[in-house]
Amino acid sequence: MKANVTAADVYKEAYIYGFPMVDSYRIQHSYFIDEENPEYKGAWNVPHSVARVYTPDDKAIQTPNSDTPYTFLGADLRAEPIVISVPDVSESRYYSLQFVDMYTHNFAYVGSRATGSAAGNYLLAGPDWTGEAPAGIDGVIRSETQFAFVLYRTQLFDEADLDEVKRIQSKYVVQTLSRFMDVAAPPVLPPVDFIPPLSPQAQKDSPRFFAVLNFLLQFAPIHPSEVGLMERFKAYGIGAGLAFDADRLTEEQRAAVSTGMSEAWNAFATFKKEQVDTGLRSSADGFGTREFLKNDYLARMASAVLGIYGNSKDEANYPVYFVDAEGRPWMRRRITTSSRSRPGSCRR
Repeated sequence: MKANVTAADVYKEAYIYGFPMVDSYRIQHSYFIDEENPEYKGAWNVPHSVARVYTPDDKAIQTPNSDTPYTFLGADLRAEPIVISVPDVSESRYYSLQFVDMYTHNFAYVGSRATGSAAGNYLLAGPDWTGEAPAGIDGVIRSETQFAFVLYRTQLFDEADLDEVKRIQSKYVVQTLSRFMDVAAPPVLPPVDFIPPLSPQAQKDSPRFFAVLNFLLQFAPIHPSEVGLMERFKAYGIGAGLAFDADRLTEEQRAAVSTGMSEAWNAFATFKKEQVDTGLRSSADGFGTREFLKNDYLARMASAVLGIYGNSKDEANYPVYFVDAEGRPWMRRRITTSSRSRPGSCRR
């Protein structure tokens, strides 16, 4: 941070930090919470498969793929871990499970590239779990946040192959650890009073953005590398569970919030123009583990804006052209390839 930091500077920094979290919440609220939403998939801790290709009517995620029908799992890890079971899948067919935490870090993978095509049971645990994995577990995956998102992709070769994709999707099983072990379940936790999400447009300029961010941060324990960052945010009312009443901001506070949010979008535009449009960095540089991203919050924001939930570089490549050779805006063209895909196929 620069010297003589202003309130607007902190709101800008907090907005860049929090945008992926707030936008991800918008999507997952539509998938797993809002039963009236046309994008609603179903309850937490249950896999929900969409055995079809995506169309322009699927608007929750900015850039969905069409040759890997999706299965969605919203994971609530507060009470206990869950066990995710995958079937044996032919080595000729790509499939993957992408594990995304509340920050939008891709913190683990299961599937063709990462673990192979054999059947397996994987335990997904939240930050508070201190138990030991029982027999029959092929791997333990840890999320640093109490809610996580698992995005399954199952390769579709052609229209006649759709029934086989459906058969594979039907064998994706999720159960609580207590059910897997056939033991008593832990006490039921009270339901979460989920805060209403913001629309994509409101996320850009509404002060309520920080109220949503504060709500989300209470499910995301502070990482050691961000203790100082959170102390700086806290001085301006941003932090886990803090009240941020946009309606009670003073005129001066509202101006600082507005300036900070606007400057965050200016920073994104500059980053895109100077880094992404020129090819110095790709949108994929903002997808990956915390260790890979090294707390580069602007890169994380840019990738969330340009295509939230994109795969990590190890899993897929996302060449994108935003401008032509003269720097003029160009029709967006994307060819996305996986290390396991056949020529011409794409992975989102």
